Order: sequence, then structure tokens, then C-alpha cells
Amino acid sequence: MTRIKSIEILFFAKLIAFIMGIAGLVCGVLYSFGGLFFEILSNNLNTGTALAFLALIGMPLLFAFTGFIAGAIGAVLYNLVARLTGGIQSGFKLDE
Repeated sequence: MTRIKSIEILFFAKLIAFIMGIAGLVCGVLYSFGGLFFEILSNNLNTGTALAFLALIGMPLLFAFTGFIAGAIGAVLYNLVARLTGGIQSGFKLDE
């Protein structure tokens, strides 16, 4: 059994940013193509449809940025609490 007493802040922030960036890409694709299909079915294509495709760029960036900040704050909070409680005890052995 090993206790995880601290998390490297920058590594965890980058990890969460990457995961959230992928989630943002999935959401951006769903949002863009969902809007396109809705506009095609209503026979009303306008500039809003074109702008919706900016979600393919904007959502992953926004999600990744938010994930980076949340990951950094989460790692700092974990490190503070782990000092008081001793950290999380894992069920597997880590190489040190």
C-alpha cells in the first residue's frame, strides 16, 4: 500500500486540460452539426450556422483553459488537505 501525499500541480493541470479539451471537441462537434441539421431541416441557413462552426475551435480552447485552471486549483487543494490527512492510500504499489 502506498500513500499519495502530493500531486505535481503543473502535470495535473495539463492532464485535466487535455481531458477537458477532448470533451470540448466532442461538445463542439455536437453543437456545430446539431445546429447545421436544425438549420437544414428548417430551410433557413444564415450566418448563425457558419458561426456555430466556430464552436469547433472555441469550445475545446475554452474547455481546456477552464480545465487547466480547475486542475491547478484542485492539485493545490489536494496537496493542502493531504498534508493534514496523510493523503490517499492506494491499493497498488508505486515505484519510488
